[in-house]
Amino acid sequence: MTQDQPIIVDARGLNCPLPVLRLRKRLKGLAAGAAVELLATDRAALRDVPAFCASHGHVVEHIGQETDGLLRFRLKKSTSAA
Repeated sequence: MTQDQPIIVDARGLNCPLPVLRLRKRLKGLAAGAAVELLATDRAALRDVPAFCASHGHVVEHIGQETDGLLRFRLKKSTSAA
C-alpha cells in the first residue's frame, strides 16, 4: 500500500450507529494523518460521519454519493486524536 492509498473501512449494509463505530475502531490503530475511506449505505452516515469527525478533529476531505446508493467518505486521521 502506498501512502496515497486510503485504508478502506467497509460499513455497507450496516445501520446507524455501526458505520461510525466501525470507523472509530479502525482509526484507533492508525497513525496520525492516515488516509481512510469509509464505504456506507446508511444515509444517516451523511450526518453522523462528519459530526463524529468534527468532534474528534479528523478532517473530512470528500463525501461522494454513487448512483447505487453507496456513500464514500474520505478522511484524514487527526494528528491529536487517539
